[in-house]
Amino acid sequence: MSFEEELREENRKLRHLKLVVDLTLNVIGQTNVSVDEALDLVSGVRELALKLFPGKELAFELIYEPRFRRVLEERFSRSWSP
Repeated sequence: MSFEEELREENRKLRHLKLVVDLTLNVIGQTNVSVDEALDLVSGVRELALKLFPGKELAFELIYEPRFRRVLEERFSRSWSP
């Protein structure tokens, strides 16, 4: 695979992850999911992210966990550690 093809594939995976993150944040923030369902959704997104980008746990924790934590706190009025 050429560098350009690898770059396109990386960008495709990143767009996919961003879409899933945004949709999940919207579902948690705007629907009647329970706390357990919301945490399951976050866990599923984390699994997807690590499947798409193996070994990037720290990146997920720095980029996406704060966003999930913020929406969980707003929605359920408690502190979270997804």
